[in-house]
Amino acid sequence: MTNPDTVTVSNFIAAIVDADVKANKNGGKVMTRFPPEPNGYLHIGHAKSICLNFDLAGDFNGLCNLRFDDTNPVKEEQEYIDSIMEDVKWLGFDWEDRLYFSSDYFEKFYEFALRLIRKGKAYVDSLSAEEIREYRGTLTEPGKESPYRNRSVEENLTLFEGMKNGEFPDGQYVLRAKVDMASGNLNMRDPVIYRILHASHHRTGDAWCIYPMYDFAHGQSDSIEGITHSICTLEFEDHRPLYDWFIDELELACHPQQIEFARLNLTYTIMSKRKLVRLVTEGYMNGWDDPRMPTISGLRRRGFTPESIRDFCDRIGVAKKASTVDVALLEHCLREDLNKRANRFMAVLKPLKVVIENYPEGDVDLLDAVNNPEDPGAGTRKVPFSKVLYIEQDDFMEEPPKKFFRLAPGREVRLRYGYFITCIDVVKDKDTGEVIELRCTYDPETRGGNAPDGRKVKATLHWVSAEHGLQAEVRLYSHLFVKENPADGKDGEDFTAHINPDSLEILDNCCVEPSLGEMKPEEICQFERLGYFCADRYDCTKEKLVFNRTVTLRDTWARLKKKS
Repeated sequence: MTNPDTVTVSNFIAAIVDADVKANKNGGKVMTRFPPEPNGYLHIGHAKSICLNFDLAGDFNGLCNLRFDDTNPVKEEQEYIDSIMEDVKWLGFDWEDRLYFSSDYFEKFYEFALRLIRKGKAYVDSLSAEEIREYRGTLTEPGKESPYRNRSVEENLTLFEGMKNGEFPDGQYVLRAKVDMASGNLNMRDPVIYRILHASHHRTGDAWCIYPMYDFAHGQSDSIEGITHSICTLEFEDHRPLYDWFIDELELACHPQQIEFARLNLTYTIMSKRKLVRLVTEGYMNGWDDPRMPTISGLRRRGFTPESIRDFCDRIGVAKKASTVDVALLEHCLREDLNKRANRFMAVLKPLKVVIENYPEGDVDLLDAVNNPEDPGAGTRKVPFSKVLYIEQDDFMEEPPKKFFRLAPGREVRLRYGYFITCIDVVKDKDTGEVIELRCTYDPETRGGNAPDGRKVKATLHWVSAEHGLQAEVRLYSHLFVKENPADGKDGEDFTAHINPDSLEILDNCCVEPSLGEMKPEEICQFERLGYFCADRYDCTKEKLVFNRTVTLRDTWARLKKKS
């Protein structure tokens, strides 16, 4: 077990918990929770909260619960619950036997509401939702009391029981807490704590037709579970007085401490679950796990590793002030992880045929290739070399500019792990003039990529044997948005106006070396000179190879840090 005296205090929340443990507050116990609402898939912002809550508990010999705050049956689905549980486990965290649902406590919430009514701290209101908003006031003007605020306890109990028994339609009544309509905090102006919803719940079925509001259920759920530190994002800071008010008025034995931190914002990314829902339901994305989505399942399908995401969350830290993190840092963390673990292979995405005229017909040379220069234990593999090869179209120019060092007429280059070759002729399509084939010669003395006479070349190209290569589909993903902050709304346009039309390019005639035929779904590798790629989680099979580009080799974050 961790010794609390040796815990490294890495952020202001850890400092608060550390002080509480040393003061023996809560008997020295630490209990946190990750409380998602099951109304969508988790995104990278939730990953920060997951890491914070589970790591905080682990650092102080505590426990972290997984609890679904499932109080709105209209928007919640079992699919979301299943995906959230899978994501948390994939990130490497275990809630063991501590899986809870707010719906487990519906009976207790109802009893809590009755307790507030009997104390004169809650009342049934007949105002419509629009009228409640009007009566609420503004930031500069106090609210007005509802004409139904002073109903008797008996009348409130009768009406609330009728709400529970399904005697009224949706919207006819709500139960409100009686706090202070003149409060400077709008959340304290008699908030709604129960509404009528004739909707079937994914766990309780039709047992209930009234459901508690999130602000009412959240704190009580924390208290019931014995949570000591309730970690929330910054938008709940103004809700904290209400959180405390409910627990105090209900005289609950456990009073968790709510602490807020700044949520994660990423450049070129949307973090609003409501907007992510639109991307899926309006057909902009191919599901929640589309590799362009910032969802954990989308990042996983694209090829992100749990280690890289946890490293990213650790690096960005926990702050009180909201800020935006450059997405390049997330990509940098991924590159650092993949550089150590991903084996290298050769793949040609846009093939250009190369015929080596002086190479013996029918011969095959098995060349030694290093699997991962960062990992000597990864060993080597054999790569077949033959008379007809494919190289990238971009690696040849008939009339190259001054700083183009790759293949051109009369120029010699090195083939990775292979030989020096020289272009001696260019074959073009008679109708379009497009270059469709190169005629080359090779120097058999340069096997392995070195010339005995010491001559040098300025470029090394990757390649694949046409006879042995395998056809593959490759999906090139880019940032989903062209605007750094697509949600700012300053230009008056909907965020969807900033979707990158080139965020996905599908290449279906790629050629990859035969070793890649053994790739398993979700396995990640590096295509030399091209980037890191992942065998698609669902679509990649032995019959059809499908690879997603995870991230390019270019590391803008590392260069920015070096310059600074």
